[in-house]
Amino acid sequence: MASSGSPTVREASAVSTATPQAADDFVLQLAGITKTFGPVVANHDVDFTLRRGEIHALVGENGAGKTTLMRILYGMYQPDAGSIRLGGREVTLKRPTDSIEHGIGMVHQHFMLVPGFTIAENVTLGSEPRKHGLFDNAAAKAALEEPMRKLGLSIDPDTITGTLNVATQQKLEIIKVLYRGANLIILDEPTAVLTPQETEELFELLKRLAAEGSSVIFISHKLREVFALADRITVLRNGETVETFEAADADPAMVVAAMTGRSDVNLGRVERDRPSDISAFTVEHLSTIKQGSDAALNAVSFQLRAGEVLGIAGVEGNGQASLAEALIGTRPLTAGQIRLGETQLESLSVNDRRAAGLSYVPEDRHLEGLPLNGTVAEGLAAGVLRRDTSPLGLGAAFTSKVRAWGTEMIRKYAIKTSGLDARNSTLSGGNQQKIVMARELEDEPECIILAQPTRGVDLGAIEFLYNQVAEATHRGCAVLLISADLDEILRLSDRVLVMFGGSIVAERSATATSREELGMYMMGIQQTEVSA
Repeated sequence: MASSGSPTVREASAVSTATPQAADDFVLQLAGITKTFGPVVANHDVDFTLRRGEIHALVGENGAGKTTLMRILYGMYQPDAGSIRLGGREVTLKRPTDSIEHGIGMVHQHFMLVPGFTIAENVTLGSEPRKHGLFDNAAAKAALEEPMRKLGLSIDPDTITGTLNVATQQKLEIIKVLYRGANLIILDEPTAVLTPQETEELFELLKRLAAEGSSVIFISHKLREVFALADRITVLRNGETVETFEAADADPAMVVAAMTGRSDVNLGRVERDRPSDISAFTVEHLSTIKQGSDAALNAVSFQLRAGEVLGIAGVEGNGQASLAEALIGTRPLTAGQIRLGETQLESLSVNDRRAAGLSYVPEDRHLEGLPLNGTVAEGLAAGVLRRDTSPLGLGAAFTSKVRAWGTEMIRKYAIKTSGLDARNSTLSGGNQQKIVMARELEDEPECIILAQPTRGVDLGAIEFLYNQVAEATHRGCAVLLISADLDEILRLSDRVLVMFGGSIVAERSATATSREELGMYMMGIQQTEVSA
């Protein structure tokens, strides 16, 4: 159900606009890189170059070969063929320490900081200055002055890292690689947990580093950010280099076409029917105790109408996971009520809540959503069939009728698989998520909770899943969309609630707000009265 007024990819392929450069203009040249894992070809004859002072974005769908290529550059893998040149000289990188010695640093998507350590201890970890065999804190603090100056970070190096917000921790990860002498920095999805304002601040820091001569490889699936930051954009597809664009001469439609090979990908809002005025799902004064790293819920209240998509925005860790678990029945409440239609849910088990019409697509499909070592048939039927305790196992429950249903689900949800007996672990992230979505939506629930539903999913699969959500709302299904991706929330939602510190701090119409306004609430800078 793509909006006819939404932008679509204009061309299925694009001609590179990059100007040919002399070899001595590049600080990095990857030529003909090939890497296989058994029968799987992760990279095939990949070329990639990086200029001094350049920010070069590397984009592509999941499985395109981005991670493998960067792991080769960081010395984690060795290529089967091809060459790596740094400053015009061919090098062999057998381990990460080799890459670090050559001035390459990598900032991973997930922070690698010890919460109980100070800033100085975290940044120097593994390369600590010592005096008389002990950690030399004064020397460590002195060594941090220059990298902290480069990033414009003024904070006491004796500060405990766990007390810092995520944006500052992200800067510490960059300081770590600068401390080790990196002048070529690889950033893997660095904005995943940042607000729009924090993202903009990070980009200013990266531009400053580039202006001072550092070179940056920026890996992201967010094309808005790619075009806001990058000088050039290289697209990988199916392990091969497809195009390299000068960012100033390209647009998102051209890049998406290169990524997917398609000319009809919808990049705008998903059109849906207007929601009903009938209340379908009501949450009143929901509170929990704190468990793990996520905030406890603090008197959370909202209503969800039939056919409505209600987005829950917020920096991760502000109660979103607690909310999902409280609603489905895996996290105990200290107060509050949950009502689906006329049915009170708070005292019901998980199974009884499902039977009442509540479905759930969990944040981590590998841990909670899908038996990875099981078959496609088992993934589709989980939650439908009761556990079979006979010696024959679950397979005995798969009658010809159930298998016929599973085959129809593969067709209806366009799941790319060799068949019902294929292992879920062999499928792409997008096809794994289609199995979870098919299982949950085919029950025709009254309400479905979607937690990070497109994380790690390809653009084409995202569009398909969005259309399945739109069809569900057409049937009257209420949808609670919990997502860290503001673009996703604004594309799908009717209304948006913002969570901060376990509370709802703002309510906005999705068509009358902006990423910047939501970002202010996500940081706790603004709070408004929210109607239940």
